[in-house]
Order: sequence, then C-alpha cells, then structure tokens
Amino acid sequence: MVGDFRALNTYTIPDRYPIPRIHEKLTPLSQDKFITDIDALKGFHQNVLTDNAKKLLRIIVHFGIFEYLRMPFGMKNAPSHYQSMINTIFPEELSEGWLSIYIDDIIICSETWDSHL
Repeated sequence: MVGDFRALNTYTIPDRYPIPRIHEKLTPLSQDKFITDIDALKGFHQNVLTDNAKKLLRIIVHFGIFEYLRMPFGMKNAPSHYQSMINTIFPEELSEGWLSIYIDDIIICSETWDSHL
C-alpha cells in the first residue's frame, strides 16, 4: 500500500538541512584507489514517526485505516531528514574525509588497501 502525500507536502514547511550536490561527493573519489559503496537498504524506514506524524500519514481505504509507523517515501522532508540523521551518526568519520554520504548511499574511500580495511 502506498500513500500519496502531494497534498500534505503543499502544507509542509521545508526542512532546510542541506542535501549535498552529488558531483561534490563524487569528484573527490577520483583520487582514491579503493572505493566501497554501501546502500542503506530501506534507510528511510529506519526512522520511527512521532504520534502526530502518524496521524497525518494515515491511509483510508474502504476496508480500514492504516497508519505508517516508519518514515515512508514521498514526504517532502524525508531526504533532508534522513541526511541530517545519518550525518549526526557519523560526524567524526565525515570530517576525516574517508567517509562520504549522499542520503542512503554510504561511500568509503581510501588510497591503500590496508587503510581501506
């Protein structure tokens, strides 16, 4: 079951947390010899919703009312919220430069195999 949040998104105040530009994340990788890309499978769905958010994201159909318990796709602020959350988890690694994150793609890069491990 999928929710259509277009109407809700028109009333949503945009989250101003910056999502990096993809070329700013990929260009520095050209200098590294070893790159690992990890896709955070169902990353958005790891975010538990508040009770207020659950009420706003209800899906009403002829056989019942359904409520999301986790952040679904299609919400206006989902990408910026997820980027903020993941950056908060890895601040030290991001500042060291060997870790790069673009929403749910986590990239580990290094110049040598030993440092990569």
